[in-house]
Formats: sequence, structure tokens, C-alpha cells
Amino acid sequence: MYKLIHQDKFSKARLGKVTTAHGDFDTPAFMTVGTHATVKGLMFKDIAEAGAQIVLSNAYHVFLRPGMEVIKNAGGLHKFMGWDKPILTDSGGYQIFSLALFRKMSDQGVEFQSHIDGLKHFLTPEDVIKIQETLGSDILMPLDECVHYPCTKDQARIAMERTIAWARRSKAAQTKDKGALFGIVQGATYEDLRSECTKRLVEMDFAGYSIGGVSVGESSNLIYDIIAQVADLLPKEKPRYAMGIGYPFDILEAVDRGVDMFDCVIPTRYGRNGTAFTSSGKIIMRNAAYQKDFGPLDAKCGCYTCKNFSRAYLRHLFNAKEMLGLILLSLHNVYFFLDLMRKIRAAIKEDKFSQFKQSFLINYNNQICA
Repeated sequence: MYKLIHQDKFSKARLGKVTTAHGDFDTPAFMTVGTHATVKGLMFKDIAEAGAQIVLSNAYHVFLRPGMEVIKNAGGLHKFMGWDKPILTDSGGYQIFSLALFRKMSDQGVEFQSHIDGLKHFLTPEDVIKIQETLGSDILMPLDECVHYPCTKDQARIAMERTIAWARRSKAAQTKDKGALFGIVQGATYEDLRSECTKRLVEMDFAGYSIGGVSVGESSNLIYDIIAQVADLLPKEKPRYAMGIGYPFDILEAVDRGVDMFDCVIPTRYGRNGTAFTSSGKIIMRNAAYQKDFGPLDAKCGCYTCKNFSRAYLRHLFNAKEMLGLILLSLHNVYFFLDLMRKIRAAIKEDKFSQFKQSFLINYNNQICA
């Protein structure tokens, strides 16, 4: 499934390729998030043209709506959403974790109340695998338990043990050759628990490994330490996925520590809210400074938005509450993240990742408007 092509001589950054039933994708990779079988505000044609090789959808959300019968009758998730490249589906463990007051965890599975209609559902690890196989996912995530930060060590161990038990059951439930199943490393901020969880999951021999339970309130340095620790313990011949890591500086730090895959809603969420990521940092399009600024959003960007529209026009669209504004900004942000990954891969290939990282961060932190 994963081929390590080259490791940067001066860092742990890795250049690789992942092969799936719906094609290959290059790593390090950023997965644009299409939670409800759609990337908000954008057409898949435009996302593909921006360079997306894989997208992420969420099994929990599509299970609730439109439901598995609809997806099955449509011929699977790829046909339903009109995307013929790889799809990774998250199990929904984090979404269920976020429900807090509306779910009950047990060793058997999780009972939760739908955020849509209030109906109660109960899912076992086996159910979650069956759902993702029905979707036709190329990469599957098992049900896991994520804990809040901070938490006690006892709480972290209970969640870790449950995650490991569910991983074992998920692997046993998987139908052969129906997607690649990743193991998810939990253990909160406790080094010994992270090490133990990693070791036990590696012994089960998953197709790849995810670092879960990060970016739930910890400081950046603590997140980086967890990522570095776990990545060092994972097999070199398997892909490594840091779940939910999505700011440019966090991606660079994780790549530096040997991580291959990333996802986050940040590009489109920020785009809808009027914030653009540029080579010089974030800018807020509604600001008066751009009222008569007829230059491109980012002169160094090759996306459709930057090639055709000015900052003044984009500001006008947002202040006039025109839908086109959020579409154009979302498209730019998605392109920006995908282009960042292209540049990262090129730098690793030439053993220049450290120089690229330093140069990018210097320019990016010289923010126009945070």
C-alpha cells in the first residue's frame, strides 16, 4: 500500500506514495474534508483541478444522513458524490466524543443521540467497519475513544485499552481486500501509554497508523512531542496519519517529525468566514485596507481566484454577502494547502525540507493581518 520513495537527509520528512483501489496519492498529503460527502461550497471538479488526490468523508455523518440504504443503492460513496479518486473515511469517533452529554461509552460500543433528529443509535466496532465497507472507503478508520485534555492517567488508560480492544475487533470484522484499515494510537499526553498503545497496535499489523487524540486542547509543543514520540515507534514501511492537524505551521512541524497524511476543515471553514491563507500569512477580507486594493489575493498563488480577481472584489463580495465570495476564498484556501504539500514534497526530494520550512515560516509569520 505504501512506498517510501525518499527520506530527507537532514530531517525525518518522508516522500512516499500510497496505492489504493481508486488510484495513488503522493505523500506528504493533505486531505480536503468532505464531511457530508461534499466539500462545503466547492465542486469536486475544482478540487481535482487544484491538485487534490484524496478526500476525507465521515462515516458517522453519512450513516445518519442520507443513510446507508441510499449510499448502497447509489453504488457506493464514490459514485454517490461523484469522486473517482481515493476516499478516507473517519469512523466518527471524534464526532461522538464531541457529543459528550448525548453519548454513552461501553466496552461493547457507543450509544449516542443523533444531532439531527434526536434518535438514539448504538454502534459496535464491527458496525463501523461494515458501514465503511458499504461506503466503499479506500482507507478505513476503526472506532476509537478520544479523551479530553487534560485527563487523568486512569481515564487515558481506560480509553486506550478500549481503543486497542476495538481495533482488534475491527480487524477481525474486516472483509479481505475491502479497503485499508488503519490503527489509531491513543494515550492522551502520557508517554508510556502512547508507547504501549503504539507497540500493541503495531503487533496487530495494520495497513497504516493514525495518531489520534491530539489537538484537543494541548499546547503546540505538547502536540509536537506526542507526534514525534509515536512516529519514531511506527514501522517505516507504513503510512502515518496525524488526525485533525491542519494549520500550515503544524503540518510543517509534523512532516519534520515523519508524518505522511493530514486532514482538517480549516481551509474551507476559514474561507467561508472570510479569512484567506497566503504566503505572507492570514488576511481577513472584510478589512477596509482592501477596499481599493486591486492586486491579487496572493501574488505567489496560481489558483483560479488569484489569477482572476482582486482583493477589492473579494472584499466587496463578502461585504455584500454574496455567495461567490466564500466559494472563491474556499477554493483559494484549498489550493494553498495542496500547493504547500506539493512544495513540501519537492523540497524533501532535494533534501531541502529544513530550508523550505524555515523560509516558509519566516514569510508566513510576517502576517499581513492575523
